[in-house]
Amino acid sequence: MNKTQIDRRSFLATTAVFGTSLATASARDWTGKNPTRYPDPDIISLDPRFDKYKLGNTPIRRLYTNPNTLWTEGCAWNGVGRYLVFSDIPNDLQMRWVEDDNRVSVFRKPSGNSNGNTFDYQGRQISCQHGHRRVVRYEYDGTETVLAATFDGKPLNAPNDAVVHRGDNSIWFTDPGYGSMWNYEGNKGPLHLKEAIYRIDAKSRKITKLTDDIFKPNGLCFSPDLDKLYVSDTGDGKNIKVWDVDGEKLKNGKEFASMKLDGFDNPGNADGIR
Repeated sequence: MNKTQIDRRSFLATTAVFGTSLATASARDWTGKNPTRYPDPDIISLDPRFDKYKLGNTPIRRLYTNPNTLWTEGCAWNGVGRYLVFSDIPNDLQMRWVEDDNRVSVFRKPSGNSNGNTFDYQGRQISCQHGHRRVVRYEYDGTETVLAATFDGKPLNAPNDAVVHRGDNSIWFTDPGYGSMWNYEGNKGPLHLKEAIYRIDAKSRKITKLTDDIFKPNGLCFSPDLDKLYVSDTGDGKNIKVWDVDGEKLKNGKEFASMKLDGFDNPGNADGIR
């Protein structure tokens, strides 16, 4: 199986925060009655160096909307099956959009209040479950393998998002604990661990804490050469941090980008990044 087929969108082309921002001055018309002019005016480069990564004839499309859907998260693209998986955390289910017929249907219920999803390089889906405070992998036969649920004898907070290392197939994930802070997106309960970023070894399944030098680690991704790890912090810092990847360790952590923009009193956060 070609690894590039199941890799989620390329880092530079589709990240929603690295120099490109979506901004709509007025409510967007999603009915299709007024076709969007190219290039899409709602795709704005904050840094002109990113203009070359914009697809000039591709508009933003709304793939799905439903009044019963409460909160969609954790999109993961499967290039082999040509479908998109995403979570509806409060409704405790996963949905799937199929490219061939533009159809959206329930993919998994219950989902463990899953948040972030991804696919490994063998085509298996990996999900971060808020409700069960764990990272799981769905095997080819549909069974569920628990990859991480505890660290140092204590339950994880509520894993948020994960990414697979292309070189050694290890799984790196964030554990900010949002799913344990209230029942809306998981099960409310105490946090027994400092918010942190972890690594699951592909062979031994040993779990290693990489760093807890971040307030609320959320979305994460590697640079194309795997030399750096970028992680969004959805805490008070409202920024993206970056570390040098030194084998199975992280070093030289620092701020990469701030979400605080001049003229905005209430800046948003970077969330999922790829």
